[in-house]
Amino acid sequence: MVTVLMEFSEKLEFGHEDRRRIYEYVERHGRANANEVQDSLRIDPSGFRHHVAILRRDGYLSEDEDILSVALETGAEEEFDVDDVEFIIRPARQEDLSGIIGAIRQVAQEGSYIVAETVADEIDHQEALLRHNDLESRMFFVATVNDEVVGWVHLNAPELDKLSHTAELTVGVLDEYQGHGIGSHLLERGLEWAGANGYEKVYQSAPSTNQNAIDFLEAHGWETEAVRKNHYKIDGEYVDEVMMAVKL
Repeated sequence: MVTVLMEFSEKLEFGHEDRRRIYEYVERHGRANANEVQDSLRIDPSGFRHHVAILRRDGYLSEDEDILSVALETGAEEEFDVDDVEFIIRPARQEDLSGIIGAIRQVAQEGSYIVAETVADEIDHQEALLRHNDLESRMFFVATVNDEVVGWVHLNAPELDKLSHTAELTVGVLDEYQGHGIGSHLLERGLEWAGANGYEKVYQSAPSTNQNAIDFLEAHGWETEAVRKNHYKIDGEYVDEVMMAVKL
């Protein structure tokens, strides 16, 4: 059986309110047991299975052993071996949630990466990693070593016509695995995904004290668009926000 996968750029059109309710429940929870969804939404069994079948047919949901998840076209995994460090870059899965949160919080410690800190808090609170709904789209790719998350790239885009060509990005790698090109491969994968999904501009902000992040982005063709003076207050000190972007 050929599995149809949904593109992030697709508009959500369900044709039936119960299908929308099923999709929104699964999307909000990251993944969910089919029986749990049916009981929570109080849809009769035969109607529920029909709606799930149509959602699978149209590429909105996938199902594996009664576990429903949002079906998204995110690409394959890639294997790398740099300086005797073997790592994989792949689309993130819901089970990567705790590893991603841990990686972000380690990289963003001491106020060096405010936006990433916010992302970690958000996905921790929502307990859902990937999002694709009427308000936003959120995608993650991870770098793994021995199946453990050591880095991430995240893109978030609002579903607003006037901003539909832009996406915000964060990227980071654990200290112990920096210097092996993992961050560059993650950034490249994220930008490739953004370009393939119709985004024209990707942006992010960093405190001016995070010179390593600024240098990294500049080395990959990013430019500073603006500086907001004294935008952050870190450990009692005012710090500028450097707003950077790259056009695809």
